Amino acid sequence: MNRRMIALLGGVAAMAGTVAFAGTAEAAPTPCSAEAKACVQRSSNTAWLTDGAGNVTYGGVPITVGLPKYPTPLGKFHVQYKDIDHYSKQFNGPMPYSVFFTNTGVAFHQGSLKVKSHGCVHLSHDSAVTFYNSLHPGDVVEVVP
Repeated sequence: MNRRMIALLGGVAAMAGTVAFAGTAEAAPTPCSAEAKACVQRSSNTAWLTDGAGNVTYGGVPITVGLPKYPTPLGKFHVQYKDIDHYSKQFNGPMPYSVFFTNTGVAFHQGSLKVKSHGCVHLSHDSAVTFYNSLHPGDVVEVVP
């Protein structure tokens, strides 16, 4: 083999080792309590899903939260209900893959990651689907600063 081929193969082997190692690394913990199945950190615009014992199962993913005039509330909540094809009459807009976690209409749902909401947590399409499929009524949701 020539030197270029050996160098190329060595580089591929090194990358494969790095990828294999990265896949086995543990995810960093969330800033929420271990019981939270969903965690939102407003200051970093990040959300996670966990197994309810503090182990991250998905995320952190980028989010947007409420405008200063309509802040996403801080605290511990429980999933109330889900609606895959919700439409907000109040704000005249679709809220696909909604997971409502307050009794005032605040939800995780698919929405713009560039535009802040009226209190809801906007997720990308893929993240909204994952949150919708993973969370169930009664699951703990925590929102921290």
